[in-house]
Amino acid sequence: MEVQWVLVCHGMVTLTVVVSFLCGHSPIFKGTPIGWIHYFLTFGAWDYLLRFVEFVFGSKGTDAVLSVEGFCCDRPNPLLQIIYLVILGSTYFITVKSSFVYIPGYYIGEVHKYMSFGAVMIGVLLFLLTSFCDPGTVNAKNVSQYVSAYPYDDIIYSEKECPTCKIPKPARSKHCSICNRCVARFDHHCGWMNNCIGEKNTKYFMAFLLWHFLLCLYGAVAIGFILAGRVKELRIVHILTTYYGIKNSFRSLAPRVLQWLVGTYNTQILLLVFFALISLLLAGFFAYHLNLCLTNTTTNEKFKWREYTSLQKKISEAKASAAALKAGMSNTELERPAMSKWRGLWRRSEAKAESIVAKRNMYDKGNFRNISEIVFPLSSRQGFQKPYHKSE
Repeated sequence: MEVQWVLVCHGMVTLTVVVSFLCGHSPIFKGTPIGWIHYFLTFGAWDYLLRFVEFVFGSKGTDAVLSVEGFCCDRPNPLLQIIYLVILGSTYFITVKSSFVYIPGYYIGEVHKYMSFGAVMIGVLLFLLTSFCDPGTVNAKNVSQYVSAYPYDDIIYSEKECPTCKIPKPARSKHCSICNRCVARFDHHCGWMNNCIGEKNTKYFMAFLLWHFLLCLYGAVAIGFILAGRVKELRIVHILTTYYGIKNSFRSLAPRVLQWLVGTYNTQILLLVFFALISLLLAGFFAYHLNLCLTNTTTNEKFKWREYTSLQKKISEAKASAAALKAGMSNTELERPAMSKWRGLWRRSEAKAESIVAKRNMYDKGNFRNISEIVFPLSSRQGFQKPYHKSE
C-alpha cells in the first residue's frame, strides 16, 4: 500500500506541475494554486535563486549566474539537445532492462524488441533533421527569392528592412535574436532543437512531434500488454477468487489486481504513467501546430494578431470614451463592471482574435494548399516568380 500511494502522489504531482507550467499563465488560473505554481516555475524560483546568490556571493556571483543564463537562453547551445538524448536513451535503457525480460509474453511477441529499437532510431533521425536542417535563412543572395514567396498584407507585415541584417525583410519572416539571422516563415525558436522552426523544416518538426507522440503511446500500450500478460500467465485472477475468496467481478477484482501490479511491477507502472503523460503532452503540441498548418498561420503570427487585436480594441475604447466625454457623459457612466473578468472576457477576446485572423489572414488558401506549402515551400518551387493573392 505504501508503494501504491507513493506512485499515486508522484503521478498527481507530475500532472500538477505539467499543467501549471503549460497553462498556468491563462487568466482562468489567476489567483489559484495553478497560477502560483506557474509563476514560481517561470519567474519566482529564478528570482529567489538570484537573491540567494547575491546574498551569499555578492554581485560577482550574480554576474556569473546571469552569464550562464545568457549562454543557455540567449545564444545557440546544445544543452537541451543533450538533455533530450539523455532522456530518450535512459528511458529506453530502463524500459529494456525492466520490461524486455517479459517479451515474448502472453499478449506481446518478440518482434516488439526490434520494432521498439527501430521506432526510437526513427525518432532520433527526425530530431537530427529538425535540428540541423536549414529553417530558411534569409541573406543578401536569396532575399529576392523569399520576398517573392509571400505578399505583404499591410496589417502585421509591411515592406521594410531588417535593422540587423540590413536586407529587405520578407513577409512572414522574423529576425531571430538567438540565432542572429532572418528566418523565412518564422514560427518559433526551439531550444530542444537548438534551431529555428521556419519555412524549410516545419515539416520535419511536425513529423517529430507526431512520431514521438506515437512512440510514447506505443510504449504505454506495450507495457500495458506486458502487465496484462503477467496477470494472465501467473493466473492472478484465479488465485484471488479461489484462494482469497474475492468475488469474481470487475468491481471487486480490479483494485486487488492493480494493487498487486503496483507492488510487484512498480517500475513498469512508472514507465507506463510517464509514457501516457508525455504522449498527452505531445498530442496537445501536435494538435496546436497542426491547426496552425491547416490555417497557414505561425506561432509568431498568432502573437502578432493578438497584439493587433489588442491595439484595435484600445483604439476603439479610446474613441468611444472621447465621444462619450464630448457628449457630456460623466466618468461614472463610462465605467462598466468587469463581469467574469477571470473567464468571460478572456474567452471573448480569444474568440474575437480567432475571428479576425480567419477573416483577414490572406495566406490561408485552404487546407490542402496550406499543407502543400509546408511539404513543398513556396520559395523552393521551380519557376516561382511572383507572390500569390487570396483572390487567385
